[in-house]
Amino acid sequence: MIDRAGYRGVLATLILFTVSAGDFWRNSISWAGWATVCLVLLGLAAVELVRERPTWRGVPVTLWLFLGFAGLSLIWSFYPGATALALGTTAVATVGAFYLAFCLDWAAFVRALDFALRWVLGLSLVFEAIAAVIVRAPVLPFFPAFDPEQPDLPRSFYWSRALLLDGGRIQGIVGNANLLSMLALLALIVFSIRLVSGAVRRRAGITWIVVAVAVLALTRSSTVIVAAVVVVLALALLLLVRRLDDRARLTAYAVTAVLAVGGIVGAIAGREALLRLLGRSSDLTNRLDIWSAVTDLAVQRPVGGWGWVSYWVPWVEPFDDLVVIRGVTYLQAHNAWLDLWFQVGVIGAVLFATLALSAFVRAWWQAAHRPRLASGAAGRFTTESVLPVLLLTALLVQSFAESRLLTELGWVLLVTLAVRLKADRRRTAA
Repeated sequence: MIDRAGYRGVLATLILFTVSAGDFWRNSISWAGWATVCLVLLGLAAVELVRERPTWRGVPVTLWLFLGFAGLSLIWSFYPGATALALGTTAVATVGAFYLAFCLDWAAFVRALDFALRWVLGLSLVFEAIAAVIVRAPVLPFFPAFDPEQPDLPRSFYWSRALLLDGGRIQGIVGNANLLSMLALLALIVFSIRLVSGAVRRRAGITWIVVAVAVLALTRSSTVIVAAVVVVLALALLLLVRRLDDRARLTAYAVTAVLAVGGIVGAIAGREALLRLLGRSSDLTNRLDIWSAVTDLAVQRPVGGWGWVSYWVPWVEPFDDLVVIRGVTYLQAHNAWLDLWFQVGVIGAVLFATLALSAFVRAWWQAAHRPRLASGAAGRFTTESVLPVLLLTALLVQSFAESRLLTELGWVLLVTLAVRLKADRRRTAA
């Protein structure tokens, strides 16, 4: 019979799988079915939180302030019904994050994240193999029921386009190649760190690393390629500064800052060649049009925004016709920071940025500085010390091309890590 720790681990895996692959549930059992799954998980997580009786002082003040301001935006929201719905979904995701932060120790949380990502990647490859080998045709979602005979049906409507054997980009159970690619990158980070730290058997660890790399190769997301490069550079800098004294660290940080600025300037100056190298169009796959449309609205309400909405809802203004490209109504700004400015204004964007930046700084300090304080040497390589900063690095890089940081897995990981990192800092200070 499963014990309490085992039960909590299974529940955590289900939560992380659901926020990673929400479209799996929505495409297979409908939006109502997905909502039912979320409410069941919410109830189970809430029961465990009540049993745990956590110390809420471990929650960053900036998180409360952001949630409070998003709630206040209901007062001036241009679409109050959509804002009320978004506040509900954000609250559900936040409770799930609190459960992960307070009811599991670090090892259990990382293990649950590992298992959830294994399920997403494994099922995605099986799903794409079935579509390509058995069905041999593009697969539409079960819900909503599109007419396969409808002419000019946008290709983004398909759950899978059955391209596994044709060399095309696969979409997996999440129905989106870019999202699946980002999940593969997060999985690669988790799998690699757990293997290096000895938390998994070598054969299993290497097998799943190969799976993650294969999914990255089959999805080929430019955003994720950039994120992966930044993650590798961040890891290299981290491993370097862990071995330097304080003066040398300052020099390393200064040089890194100069190189980063130079790299950004160079990327902007040579963006045409860089985009060709990444296989992307000069308009960043329609992102420039999307950013322009969102900016035009954001400047009309720059301080408080139009109202929190998380994912855009296509049945209310202005989202019903804000960005429609080749028959597809877009449901995000493809930039979390622009989305924040649009939804909750400068005030909300600053609060969110403070939350994200403080979490990253705590993660970096824990990975680069605390090992030396604890041991007087480079410190032991552990998942607890290194994994948070690498996950946050990937999420923050992605936030400049996608708005996923504000929803589902992005939000849950940010809140979970922010809470755990602050609680860990409090314990260290004590």
